Amino acid sequence: MSRNDHQRQIHARRAARRRAMQALYSWQLTRDDPKNILAEFREDEEHARADAEYFREILIGVTSRSAEFDRLLAPALGGRPLAQLDPIEHALLWLGAWELAERLDVPYRVVINEAVDLAKKFGAEKSHRFVNGVLDALSRDLRSAERAATPAPRGKPRGS
Repeated sequence: MSRNDHQRQIHARRAARRRAMQALYSWQLTRDDPKNILAEFREDEEHARADAEYFREILIGVTSRSAEFDRLLAPALGGRPLAQLDPIEHALLWLGAWELAERLDVPYRVVINEAVDLAKKFGAEKSHRFVNGVLDALSRDLRSAERAATPAPRGKPRGS
């Protein structure tokens, strides 16, 4: 894959994540059939810039297993009830949980960074910190082998 193709794929995945966050937000509020939400989002001109298949995988994957992902996320919420999560935070946590569980080809640090970036843009003032902490904790369970094999960033002790 050429450098330009790789960059296009990164941007298309990033757009797919942003669209998936928006679709999951919509799903939380309406509980509409995910296929209807998928069709609605396909009609939008912005959809052409996104990795459409990745978007579909996220939306269908999360909506079909949201209760399972909620169970995985609950211990990392620091005692905060799921019902008190902001819908944007909840959508991003589902997105991150899905990627950590299903997309082992995406490094755990990328999963966390992408969710944190979206939280900075669309979430409440400090929600990016919360999203970072929850997904970091979840990655310890779901990606323990990858975390053990990945050197800690310089200047930071492992486990921090």
